[in-house]
Amino acid sequence: MSKRNMGKIGVLLVNLGTPDTPETPDVRKYLREFLLDKRVIDINPVGRYFLINGIIAPFRAPKSAKVYKELWTERGSPLLFHGLDLKEKLQVALGDNYHVAFGMRYQSPSIKSALEELRDKSVDRIIVLPLFPQYASASTGSVQDKVMEIVKDWWVIPSINFISSFCDDPGFIKAFAELGKQHMAKDNYDHVIFSYHGLPERQVLKGSDKGYCKLGSCCNSYNKRNKYCYRAACFATSRLLAEQLGLSEDQYTVTFQSRLLKDPWLQPYTDEVLKMLPAKGIKKVLAYSPAFVADCLETTVEVGSEFKEMFEHAGGEKWQLVESLNSEQIWVDAVKDMILQH
Repeated sequence: MSKRNMGKIGVLLVNLGTPDTPETPDVRKYLREFLLDKRVIDINPVGRYFLINGIIAPFRAPKSAKVYKELWTERGSPLLFHGLDLKEKLQVALGDNYHVAFGMRYQSPSIKSALEELRDKSVDRIIVLPLFPQYASASTGSVQDKVMEIVKDWWVIPSINFISSFCDDPGFIKAFAELGKQHMAKDNYDHVIFSYHGLPERQVLKGSDKGYCKLGSCCNSYNKRNKYCYRAACFATSRLLAEQLGLSEDQYTVTFQSRLLKDPWLQPYTDEVLKMLPAKGIKKVLAYSPAFVADCLETTVEVGSEFKEMFEHAGGEKWQLVESLNSEQIWVDAVKDMILQH
């Protein structure tokens, strides 16, 4: 097909979601949509319904609303405006042969509205990039599920390509490493923490290739059998970042944060690890949250503020969060390269 006959290529960027406002009713609405997703809390549907609507949403919403108010800026939710900034910059970088849209898995702008935007532009095909570096059914899988649910009702369905993981993408690794190096140039850190959003162990095991995953040394290499294992992907990202930062194995630790309910989640837990570091002589820590490419509650508040307070209370002297990639030009360039490769 000649270039003159080729239509535009649609690019759909998707992030998790955010309440419309930090007020309790909007936070409750967001939590309900998010946590009722069968891929997020994978239990009996009836039990999930009563758990979310009867316990979690009513009691957690007021507490979460208070935290969201700390996070909110004049531009609103960081996760939203960083996503919109990335969209605009990527559009400029890709040029007129592409049309870039941005949507959220939960709340607005919705995936449906973003897909409708691409359909209105009569794109020939769509490249979907869920903005989660490490594949998990609860994040990337949920986005893919939602996209397919929406387009199945279209009369004409264009070719759709999903970028399911970019945990080891050279551009992604380089961009995050550069942000860390900026902090390392200003101070000497005793240790680096790579803190990832946690998952229940059962979800990792459910996605295992014929029982390959043992939640152990099987994650020491990243290969075709565990390429969709969230834990293996987190370790792969950490190894590559450590290499770029010039760290030896004893100079960094991989941990997991944000656990929910009582089931066993991926370990070690960040909050438990950081409390033990000062007693080992580790007083200055550089903290990464490489499961997120845009600053949000889990990075700015949880890692940047709450963990900092815990660390200092345990005797630490400095806890420095490495900001997310947001819409840094080096990240825009990395996303552009990923799109062009597909």
